[in-house]
Amino acid sequence: MKHVWVIIALGLLAGCVRFQPKPISPAQTATWLDSRTLDNPGLKAFLERNLHRALTHWPSGPWDFEMLTLAAFYYHPSLEVARADWRVAASGIETAKEWPNPTATWSLLYEPVPDAFSPWIPGLVFDLPIETAGKRRLRTEQARHQSESARFNIATAAWQVRSQLRASLLDFVAARQRVEMLQHQAALRQDFVGRLQQQLKAGAISAVEINAARLALIRARADLTDAQRMLAEARPRLAGAMGLPATALEGVDVQLGLTPPGAAEGLTEGQVRRLALLGRADVLGALADYAASQSALQLAIARQYPDIHLAPGYFFNAGNAGENDWQIGATVELPLLNQHKGAIAEAAARREASAARFLALQAKVMTDIDIAVASFRAGQTNLAAIQELTTAQAAQEQTIKEQLQAGAADRLDLLTAELELNAADLIRLDAQVKLQQAVGTLEDAVQRPLDLPPAVFQSKPGDAH
Repeated sequence: MKHVWVIIALGLLAGCVRFQPKPISPAQTATWLDSRTLDNPGLKAFLERNLHRALTHWPSGPWDFEMLTLAAFYYHPSLEVARADWRVAASGIETAKEWPNPTATWSLLYEPVPDAFSPWIPGLVFDLPIETAGKRRLRTEQARHQSESARFNIATAAWQVRSQLRASLLDFVAARQRVEMLQHQAALRQDFVGRLQQQLKAGAISAVEINAARLALIRARADLTDAQRMLAEARPRLAGAMGLPATALEGVDVQLGLTPPGAAEGLTEGQVRRLALLGRADVLGALADYAASQSALQLAIARQYPDIHLAPGYFFNAGNAGENDWQIGATVELPLLNQHKGAIAEAAARREASAARFLALQAKVMTDIDIAVASFRAGQTNLAAIQELTTAQAAQEQTIKEQLQAGAADRLDLLTAELELNAADLIRLDAQVKLQQAVGTLEDAVQRPLDLPPAVFQSKPGDAH
């Protein structure tokens, strides 16, 4: 008998999980973060798997927005946090599915009896819990809904990474183009001032005219310096949006077109609302949270029904001719002091709070959609008007070039036309950036890229708008 208990004890210990220490070294993690680059072979395999094509040249040539987004998904730490939270929630399902363990109580009763072999009566009593009212099923359903909510949080985190990357990339590309345009403007104004100086020496103009040109040159150089500063700041922000150090983007050619996606042109408010209210990850996650609160309320109600604890036991009565005594018993909770009404009311209040949060999210989504659509339409109108201005300025420059060749205009006339075209190009760049920002706001409202084929956005017959 003694050996049986030893074998049982060893079997129970063998099934135990052993703790494995996993310390974190701040110095090592900092070194690892600082060493990440875009030429990582693991990143290459990740890109090929998700792009469904082989990358014959590595490191890659120009990095477009799609490739940069995948690189951000590969590196950005917020996604790993979301994945870790989901793994925690998914582990909760296994915890919820577990049956409650039985317990064993060993006792020793002292009962002095004359002429008895021993006054001690050893005993062993078991507690076998039996859950009632489907508590285990309800507990598991609640854990599954919580895991589903955490899974949608991964998608929400991924979209936030994409949105931040898009905004940072737009700032970087716009700053780079602005620097190029202002460098051209500064060169034009320098040439303009030089020609005016020649006319001043010849006595053809006054000092007042050249002073105005010099002031414009100083202003152009100041604008160029400010644009270069913005470009220098935009690069580390772009790298940070990808979860990379700023050095990882040195010498990397990144690209983003400033033309809005064609699929956005035909979108209506009804289509945008449908896409957002039915497909946003945070909306689906809020629905999963509400379902979890429903299961929590059901579980609180089920706890009104007490669990049963069977209590079989064995005693060896040495003082009574070595008799073997057996017992059977049961334990139930007596709802005399409370009927779990407080817990039920609390769970019901949590369900109402979850419903209120869902409605608040929907209201915010609808407001965001209205603002995004209005901003996008206004951006389209503004860019179209500025595009007409730029086209007119380009035509005027071409006319003056032809007049210069015919001897009907001089170099200063052409420089003036080129400066006016440069100013129009800068205004157009600002309009393009604002429209792209509106596209980003619209994408954030639906949490879906708008560069998908137009058929993706078409409503099915009978769909509510």
